Amino acid sequence: MVPRTATRLFPFRSVLLAGSLVSALGLAACEQTKKPEQTAASSASSAPTSTESSTSMPTSASFGKTQAGTEVQLYTLTNAHGLQATISTYGGIVTSLRVPDKAGQLGDIVLGFDNVSGYQSPEYQKAGPYFGALIGRYGNRIQGGQFRLEGQTYTLAKNNGPNHLHGGLQGFDKVIWQAQPGTSAEGQTLRLTYTSKDGEEGYPGQLAVTVVYTLTNDDALKIDYSATTDKATPVNLTNHSYFNLSLGQSKDVLKHEVKLFADRYTVVDETLIPTGELRPVKGTPFDFTTVHTIGERIAQVPGGYDHNWVLNAGTGGGQHPAASVYDPASGRTLEVFTTEPGVQFYTGNFLDGTLTGKGGTKYGKHAGFCLETQHFPDSPNQPKFPSTTLQPGQTLKSTTTYKFGVRPANQEL
Repeated sequence: MVPRTATRLFPFRSVLLAGSLVSALGLAACEQTKKPEQTAASSASSAPTSTESSTSMPTSASFGKTQAGTEVQLYTLTNAHGLQATISTYGGIVTSLRVPDKAGQLGDIVLGFDNVSGYQSPEYQKAGPYFGALIGRYGNRIQGGQFRLEGQTYTLAKNNGPNHLHGGLQGFDKVIWQAQPGTSAEGQTLRLTYTSKDGEEGYPGQLAVTVVYTLTNDDALKIDYSATTDKATPVNLTNHSYFNLSLGQSKDVLKHEVKLFADRYTVVDETLIPTGELRPVKGTPFDFTTVHTIGERIAQVPGGYDHNWVLNAGTGGGQHPAASVYDPASGRTLEVFTTEPGVQFYTGNFLDGTLTGKGGTKYGKHAGFCLETQHFPDSPNQPKFPSTTLQPGQTLKSTTTYKFGVRPANQEL
């Protein structure tokens, strides 16, 4: 593991990767995120209208009860232009995200359900797509459900074939978060907190996590993550929203145009565990340094895209570009910026039409795509990767921004 200093904020550091000094990959080593869930039906009934002041407080409504009988709240954030994000206290799930198209019409662009029961159904639990949820304590995969830290071996649930995925059987996507709505100079906010106990899902240390969602008045959903621990522990937080910029009009995202700001990706084995190689994307179907549609070369990638790209992080210590997406049908654009060193680009390969979401929409293969900003998969077992170990006395901080817009068809990404 790359050692870390016991500062309050993790410094921007350099990490020796594949024989070259790569600055910035360690930047977000102690920065992680969590996700709330939201629904389109509730946003329509409880959200303020676009004519209301952008400084007013987010609104709330019931999202139903969990199988254990706990009441779940749904919060709707609205900005000065009428954009809306709805977020659930169950799993921190972004259940709905309404942004305008080229005609100025608001439309929901994320996959999800109208009630919390949809996220707890047997079909959903079996499929495990993690729609819109905050992911932790460790996003992505850990090989064999096991890692060693400070001389001790820790065993985790194997909930993805032979490997551990997205925090285990009861990850952060399935817990109730404490919520505090508010406002800031940027727009309406929702502050979510959760304390993961020592030993929860096999992880060491009591981890206190805070996630702040801000729907900014310049049309972005910003997610700020922070965490502290009383014992050394791996942490890798992210949001697992599935986007379809033509949701309701197009059944898949194969015509979406994508650019990824990454010259390399992490090569994986047949169970999607990194081999340790950071391979150049040039000359491969993983090269999105220039714009390509999702469907253009996906058949050349067995199973579809579900890989981590190594971002070309800057040296300034702030957010750097991760991805740009354009949907010609709606005219909508999505730009992603992050302090994290990687992004998992996933194209909904395991969706098969068995899940029926908002408005009776069936989610088939490639119905949405994910851009999960993160540290690399299996980092606890990969000493050459940027470290994900958070130490007592340190504060993990990470920020990811999803910015929305529209553009003319002839304008370049």
